[in-house]
Amino acid sequence: MDADALLSFLLTALVLELTPGPNMAWLALLAATSGPQAGLAAVLGITLGLAVQALLAATGVAVVVAAWPGLFQALHIAGVAYLLYLALESWRDAGNPAHHLPGGGEDGAAGFRRGLVTNLLNPKAALMFVTVLPGFLTVESGAWESAVLSAIYLVVAVVVHLMIVALAGTLRGPLADPVVSARMHRVQAMTLAAVAAWLLGRG
Repeated sequence: MDADALLSFLLTALVLELTPGPNMAWLALLAATSGPQAGLAAVLGITLGLAVQALLAATGVAVVVAAWPGLFQALHIAGVAYLLYLALESWRDAGNPAHHLPGGGEDGAAGFRRGLVTNLLNPKAALMFVTVLPGFLTVESGAWESAVLSAIYLVVAVVVHLMIVALAGTLRGPLADPVVSARMHRVQAMTLAAVAAWLLGRG
């Protein structure tokens, strides 16, 4: 796997994790209302859920790449389409702070359970591993390359979630500001669209 593909995947994983969604909003408010320990427990649950998805998807993607090149190409196109969908969704949601819902004041155990279950069933993560990730592989790629990309995604997710917990108190106000929210959504939308265009050209 070449360095450009690794760097592009790292950027894609970072943008996807920074895209406002249930993990980000809930985790920020949980840490702000229930403290950093509850936030860290939630990060552990989120990471475990994502790791299970990554493990299952890495094996499946390797099989697809080796046995069905045509299906691999279809997954590649699906990944591009999914990134464009996220870009459109982010642009459409610009200025809408409705995803910042009350954290509910869960304790650490409740935060862990919710983080785990939510990400075992997280369609965003599933689509990432099944459609976006194959776009950064080649037909010759095997389980090792797929596992490396999955591990990179998990590391990025952990870092982003830990940053959310650490900065929850100071970022809660700005993130709820409609002007800041609109700008953040539009920047993310343009970045996702650019990555989708790069993937389409690479395929």
